[in-house]
Amino acid sequence: MIDSHTHLYCNEFLTAERPGHLKKGVPAPTPVPTPYGPEEAVERALAAGVEHLVFPANALGEIAPMKRLAACFPGKITMAMGLHPTELTDDPDAALDIIEKELATNPGLYRAVGEIGIDLYWEPENRERQMRAFDRQCRMALRYNLPVIIHCRDGLDETLEVLKSLPAVPSGVFHSFSGTPQDVERIRSTGDFYFGINGIVTFKNSNFNTAGPDGRSLSPLPAIGLDRILLETDSPYLAPVPCRGRRNESAYLPYIARAVAANLGLPLSDVTAASTANARRLFRI
Repeated sequence: MIDSHTHLYCNEFLTAERPGHLKKGVPAPTPVPTPYGPEEAVERALAAGVEHLVFPANALGEIAPMKRLAACFPGKITMAMGLHPTELTDDPDAALDIIEKELATNPGLYRAVGEIGIDLYWEPENRERQMRAFDRQCRMALRYNLPVIIHCRDGLDETLEVLKSLPAVPSGVFHSFSGTPQDVERIRSTGDFYFGINGIVTFKNSNFNTAGPDGRSLSPLPAIGLDRILLETDSPYLAPVPCRGRRNESAYLPYIARAVAANLGLPLSDVTAASTANARRLFRI
């Protein structure tokens, strides 16, 4: 298995997990691990059968710790470079200049531009600035022949508007996807995209596990198809059931794989094999 989107290098992994991280009444699936640093989190993922991890960058301050952790595990970690839509500085162009310099001066080090996109849930007031930053980073991806890792929350119209305005649409993945089958069709009609599926697939009230007024399943997985699914954790966020309420980590990826297999009615081996091949293809791992 490949965890196609994880942030094990971030600050949440610099301190031991506290019991307060658990939801009241929800037992820990395993004892709280100690020590709980980034290196140990990667080691637990590898022990759990996750053979490779993709680290997207969110902010300028994360570049150095991301590189340090990746250097500890040669051949096991792929990096992406980008600026998250909620991490735009007061001078986005200056920050994006640094992102582009990283891409230009480190050929082959980064296999995607991301995590980039539109987030109007947290910062609706920055709509235009986010769209400009997203557009510029998509153009970087085209310039350096790299796929994009797209964060899209409450901003699908804006995301597709930017993509359609480009001279060409880069390949890439809509990370943390939990939309509808109709959203899948809109995205697939725009470009050559994959869909990152994480712990949300295990949530009882998500589209994956509910039906519409007509009784039909709202799960987008059949519309996505096995050849377009990537597995991801988005650690340290969105821990899957039965780990919900805990800080997420890549070692929990098997829970997500099993939920996808159950949702599609397929053998687990089919899902892990296909999603691994998809990630290797997209990121040239």
